[in-house]
Amino acid sequence: MQNFPLVKWAMRHPRLAAWIVLSVGMIFMLAVVASNVGLAIGQWIALIVACVLVAGLCIWIISWEDEEDDLPEAAEEASVSDPAA
Repeated sequence: MQNFPLVKWAMRHPRLAAWIVLSVGMIFMLAVVASNVGLAIGQWIALIVACVLVAGLCIWIISWEDEEDDLPEAAEEASVSDPAA
């Protein structure tokens, strides 16, 4: 499975891949829910742009956990390499 080009790309760029997948899912849900509302084309575009931006914000916030997980390891390495700390 890891030999497929799309999977390789997603493994190299996990946040961007997650943003794309979440955006597509949110836009699909928007289209299903708002299909009978009678929105103008400009309103559809605005809602789709808003969905993509919110999905990016969600992925960015989720990535904060990844960065926090890396911080204690760096602090431990610094204290091991510097006996005065």
